[in-house]
Amino acid sequence: MDLSLRDLAVRSGVSAPMLSQVERGETSPTLHVATRIAAGLELRLSQLLRLDEDGAVTVVRASERRKGPSGTPGHRYEILTPPLPGQRAELSRHVLSPGAVTGGPGDPPMHEPGSRESALVESGTVVLVCDGQPHELHEGDCVTFDADLPHHFQNPGPDRAVLLAVVSAGLRRS
Repeated sequence: MDLSLRDLAVRSGVSAPMLSQVERGETSPTLHVATRIAAGLELRLSQLLRLDEDGAVTVVRASERRKGPSGTPGHRYEILTPPLPGQRAELSRHVLSPGAVTGGPGDPPMHEPGSRESALVESGTVVLVCDGQPHELHEGDCVTFDADLPHHFQNPGPDRAVLLAVVSAGLRRS
């Protein structure tokens, strides 16, 4: 679709000066104005908000993973999901050496209120300590908990442990 600012102004009912300011990043449109711009472009609002992305599918290659800071000895992790705007969940892979613990300086901070975390133990044994309560987990076990509570994982075993964790934002179930 090849539209001028004036064409889009007519189609959307948003003034050409306002469209120009939005296009140059000088102002952010209200939700109502963004909805009208989307309609003028014959898009859904969700499509308009994703125009700067490369499409509906984003692949993160193993070599492109973001490494987490190495805040505690024996704990390393990488974030497997891309940093997309509006993304409500993040998948990470954690490797714990024997005796290692997550949650030290440099590790991710407490999650936002209402967040939930699900973790799958890929190999080894880990103990989740959530709100002071320990939960032993073995290979193949999966746990879900309120991630805004104080928590950490520890590896009590003689072998390394690997776990995958998904943190999702949202309201806690009552």
